[in-house]
Amino acid sequence: MPDFNTIDEVVEELQRGGMIVLVDERAVDVDGADLVGEGELVSLAEQVSPESINFMARHAGGTLSVPADPARIEQLHLELMPGNRAPRGAAVVVSVNAATVAGTGVSAQDRALTIRRLADPNSVASDFVQPGVVTPLRARPGGVLKRAGHTEAAVDLANLAGAQPVAVIAAILDDSGDLASTPFLLEFARRHGLKIATISDLIAYRRRTEKLITLESEAIMPSRWGEFTVYAFRSLVDDNPYLAFTMGDIAAEQDTLVRMHSGCLTGDIMGSHLCDCGYQLERSLEMIAEAGHGVVVYIQHHEGRGIGIIHKLKAYALQQREGLDTIEANHALGLPMDPRDYGIGAQVLYEVGVRRVRLLTNNPKKRVGLEAYGLTLVEQVPIEASPNQHNIRYLRTKRDKMGHATLLRSQEEEAARNTGDLDNAQSA
Repeated sequence: MPDFNTIDEVVEELQRGGMIVLVDERAVDVDGADLVGEGELVSLAEQVSPESINFMARHAGGTLSVPADPARIEQLHLELMPGNRAPRGAAVVVSVNAATVAGTGVSAQDRALTIRRLADPNSVASDFVQPGVVTPLRARPGGVLKRAGHTEAAVDLANLAGAQPVAVIAAILDDSGDLASTPFLLEFARRHGLKIATISDLIAYRRRTEKLITLESEAIMPSRWGEFTVYAFRSLVDDNPYLAFTMGDIAAEQDTLVRMHSGCLTGDIMGSHLCDCGYQLERSLEMIAEAGHGVVVYIQHHEGRGIGIIHKLKAYALQQREGLDTIEANHALGLPMDPRDYGIGAQVLYEVGVRRVRLLTNNPKKRVGLEAYGLTLVEQVPIEASPNQHNIRYLRTKRDKMGHATLLRSQEEEAARNTGDLDNAQSA
């Protein structure tokens, strides 16, 4: 939505001592479209004042909490609440007061003092008493790339602002006392002159600006297409492997054929006729061998357009039993059409030396965002489909509903002639 600010803009606002609204679009439809947002006011703990605490308490409506980096929680020897079963996996710490607080700790002045002490790198465990009024939250290591919650997002923003990794958050309630929706949050931000951003944008920002892979292994692999060097990378976000198979010299100044291939056990290994994945992989390898240089990035956990092998087989069963197409079957299972993300794969390309990409794909989604990772998309090179009587409908669905350039028109007619079922193929 155009009313949201960029991550750079909200970070600058926090650095100036302001507060921002951070929206978590947790409720989405099966294809990821936003339905409603949950928003919290966020400020840096080291910059809080009685006035800012009072504003958050009065205008947000939700309870104030203090997200902190796990190292800070451990440094102060703060323990999680016994039997912690907080919603959505939040790690709630036993509440504290600064030891110098004379009263109950409830006033804005007392809470601001306690929060600033939590953010002070020189504080020690004896500077606090428990239980108190201020509730710290322990962020998960890795931030929003591990858990996409306000706790982690607030600490990530503090880190991006160059501040101590401690923040203050308060959930924003609407006039009826419910969690505010996205339209309410946008109006709330406008009314109070606040910047507003989303956790999804923060995730995308971190994926774009941070190195999220580590090289684990490199080896030579002779194959029937020629000799490849295979690089095994590990994602620092979720530990998933990313394999890069490179042929020839990869130079930054040259246009390089690249295949970003989502793993497909049934197609790549078993030669399934229900899809064209195995054929596309083999054809890509042939085209790279013909060119003398290129890269295949193999993303194993993208099985079934990201839904996994079990769900993919369930989708197959629905298609065969109820006549659904591949998208309808995903939706019937409550799954999105295509949740895959290629950002880390783009980092793999950059690491092996690719800068200018001739992308071997029929899928327009794979083009999106490459240039944000320092890559230039020179050309999209389509791969001809390999239709048969089992996958013609699948290929037409990808073309007609997902925008794939499947080059099907003449080929589906040829496949139908081979099966003697032209009329059925054309109407599938």
